[in-house]
Amino acid sequence: MELACLDLEGVLIPEIWIAFAEKTGIDALKATTRDIPDYDVLMKQRLQILDDHNLGLNEIQAVIAELEPLPGAREFVDWLRERFQVVILSDTFYEFAAPLMRQLGYPTLFCHRLEVDGNGKVLDYVLRQPDPKRASIKAFHGLNFRCIAAGDSYNDTTMLSEADAGILFNAPANVIAEFPQFPAVTGYDNLKATFLQASNRALPA
Repeated sequence: MELACLDLEGVLIPEIWIAFAEKTGIDALKATTRDIPDYDVLMKQRLQILDDHNLGLNEIQAVIAELEPLPGAREFVDWLRERFQVVILSDTFYEFAAPLMRQLGYPTLFCHRLEVDGNGKVLDYVLRQPDPKRASIKAFHGLNFRCIAAGDSYNDTTMLSEADAGILFNAPANVIAEFPQFPAVTGYDNLKATFLQASNRALPA
């Protein structure tokens, strides 16, 4: 059996931190894993900015409540689920993702969690495990699943490398240039075609 393993932000939904940066006017919060490969460095930077501006989970969730999946994302997930079992492997947080998962039809999501105090102040973040996307693919392989993975950022590349087939989707030029071993596609129609090409089964288009 084959699994389709997808990143979330930038692939199916807008980048949450960028949306929050635009709402608050704090440009430093626009940095993502497309820009900073080390996730710990990125998150510590984000937490410090939140602390400096007295912002917390409540303010972030208010912005998330206004977001929608990227155009065509729900239809793509529905198409994918007819042909594969679908798992979302993300470096977002359960405290962020729930409203957007509802709009995507509640696909399975593996991500992280935040430590938050009673006032909504974000104290820390807790990774599910080290290098979680790669570790998930390894675990699926241990269950005899074949994995096709798609992502857009530096933090997806270990997942793509571990998968039986890895695809860069709507990735920035710097990531595409550094990882030429992965096919790079744009648009959900092209992503569908690439999934079909990567599958070892005869699937309907």
